[in-house]
Amino acid sequence: MKLVECVPNFSEGRDMAKIELITNEIRGVEGVRLLDVDPGKDTNRTVVTFIGTPDETVEAAFRAIRKASEVIDMRIHTGAHPRMGATDVCPFVPVRGVTMDDCVELARRLGKRVGDELGIPVYFYEYAASRPERRNLASVRAGEYEGLAARLADPAWKPDCGPAEFNPGAGATAISAREFLIAYNVNLNTRDTRIANEIAFSIREKGRARKDGDGRIMRGSDGETLMEPGIFRECKAVGWYMEDFGRAQVSINLTNFKVTPPHLVFDECSRIATGLGARVTGSELVGLIPLDALLQAGRHYLGKMGRLTGVPESELIHIAALSMGLGDLYPFEPDKKIIEYQFRRPESLAAMSVTKFADLLSTDSPAPGGGSVAALCGALSGALSAMVCALTHGKKGYEKDYEEMERVGVAGQRLKEEFLADVDRDTEAFNRVMEAMRMKKKTDAEKEARDTAIEQRTKEATTIPLGVLRRTMEAAGIARIVGERGNRNSASDAGVAALAARTAAEGAYLNVIINLAGIKDRDFAEAARGEAEKIRGEVAAHVAETMRIVEKSIVK
Repeated sequence: MKLVECVPNFSEGRDMAKIELITNEIRGVEGVRLLDVDPGKDTNRTVVTFIGTPDETVEAAFRAIRKASEVIDMRIHTGAHPRMGATDVCPFVPVRGVTMDDCVELARRLGKRVGDELGIPVYFYEYAASRPERRNLASVRAGEYEGLAARLADPAWKPDCGPAEFNPGAGATAISAREFLIAYNVNLNTRDTRIANEIAFSIREKGRARKDGDGRIMRGSDGETLMEPGIFRECKAVGWYMEDFGRAQVSINLTNFKVTPPHLVFDECSRIATGLGARVTGSELVGLIPLDALLQAGRHYLGKMGRLTGVPESELIHIAALSMGLGDLYPFEPDKKIIEYQFRRPESLAAMSVTKFADLLSTDSPAPGGGSVAALCGALSGALSAMVCALTHGKKGYEKDYEEMERVGVAGQRLKEEFLADVDRDTEAFNRVMEAMRMKKKTDAEKEARDTAIEQRTKEATTIPLGVLRRTMEAAGIARIVGERGNRNSASDAGVAALAARTAAEGAYLNVIINLAGIKDRDFAEAARGEAEKIRGEVAAHVAETMRIVEKSIVK
C-alpha cells in the first residue's frame, strides 16, 4: 500500500469545538487515518497528524483547510508561534511506496486546488519550493499574518497558487513536501541536565558556541555567535529534566532519518555519556517511527554481533527495541509506534493462520484462489532459502560463504514479504474486477463506463500475477545459490525452495493467461503473454538445474 503522512498546523489551539470540526473533516475521508491531534494553548495552534493513500490524503487535507478557513478568523488570532494563515503549514511526508517527488506533486496539486477553489494564497516551501528563496519556511513566513498584505503586494512574493490578494479571514497557507521527522529521546541515569546538554551540544548539527582560550564566547564581525558544528546532520537536540521519571534526557528531533538514523545517535549518546561518567539507560520514541528506521537499527545491531541480518521483520524490530532500550520508560508496542502498522488490516489473508487460510480456500468463494496460492508458494520459497542461509551463516566449514549467505538471506526475507503482500493483492484485484462487472448497464453511457472499468481492472488484475512471475526468477536464483553453497544438511530444503519457486511461476503464469482472454487491448495482451512465457521457461530451466545439483548432493 502506498502511504503518505500529512501534518497540517492550524491556527487554533484553545477552542476544542473548532478543532473538532476541522479534524472531523479528516475522519470523514475513507482511506485516511487520523493519528494525533496536539493543541497548544500558549501557541494557539494545533498540530494534526494523519496518514493515508496519496489521493485520499490530498482530499482530507483540502477538506480540513476548507473547514479551517470557515471557522478560524485570523483577524482576531494571537499566539506565541509564528503564523500567517488559518492553516499555517501543510507538509506531505513519504512513508511507504511513494517518493519525495510524488509528495511534491501532491503538495502542488493541493496548492492549486486551495488557491483556485478557496481563494487562499499558497506558497510552496522545502522540497516543493518553486524557487530557492522559498525553500526555507522562515523566509516564506517572514512578517507573519500582520505583514501578509504588504508581502502580497510585492511582485517578488507573488503566491505560487491562488490570488495575490490579502484574504483577511484565512490569511495564506504554506504547503510542502519534507522528510519524516522522528522525535526521539535518550534517557540518562542522572538528574543532571548539564550532562544531558553536553551530549546534546555534541551530537546536534548546530553544535555549540565556540570559545577562546579564556573560555569566552567567540563572535563574528556581525556580532553573531560563532558555532562549532556537532556530529550529526539533520539532528536537533537539547538536554532537559523529566520530573515524572526523575531523570535527565537528551531530547532529539531527527529531521531526516535517512541521513542520521536513531540507532547511530543512540550509540553516540552512549559513548559520550560513558566518557562523562554517566550511563544511557534506554530511549523513547515520541509519536511514530517509519518501519525502515527500525529495520535499519535491527540489522545494525545484529551485524555488530556478527549475526545474520536476513531474519524476519518481527525479529529485526525486536532486536532494535532491545538494543536501544525502547521499553525503558514504558512497554514498546510496535503496532502503536510503527507508522505503516497503522494501516495493517487484521482481516488480511497473509495474517491468517495456515488452517484458517486453507479452510477459506476450500469454500465456494472464488477468492482467494490460484493467484493467491501461487504468491504464497513464492513466499515459502523465499522463506526456505532464508532458512538455509541462517543454518549456514556462522557454521564451521562455511566461512567463505558467510558474506554470500548474508546477501541471499536478506533477499529471501525481502521476497517472502513481497510475495505475502501479493497474496492479498491478487484477491483484492479479483474483487475489483467483480465490482466492475456489477456496475449498472442500462444506458449506453453506463455500458461504456462498465466496459471501461472492466478493461482497466482486468489489466490491473493481470499485473499482479505477472509481478509474482517476475519475482519467481529471483526466488529460483537464490534457491540455486543455497543449493550449491548452503549447509549440505539442508540440501533438501534448498530443493523444496526451488520447487516452490517453480510452482509459484507456473501458477502465476496460468493466472496471467486466463486474464488475457478478457482484455481488448491486444498490444497489452501480447506483450504480457510474451513476457510470461519467457519467464516461465527460464524458471523451469533454472529449477531443473538446481534439482540436479541438490539430488547429486543428497544421493551419494
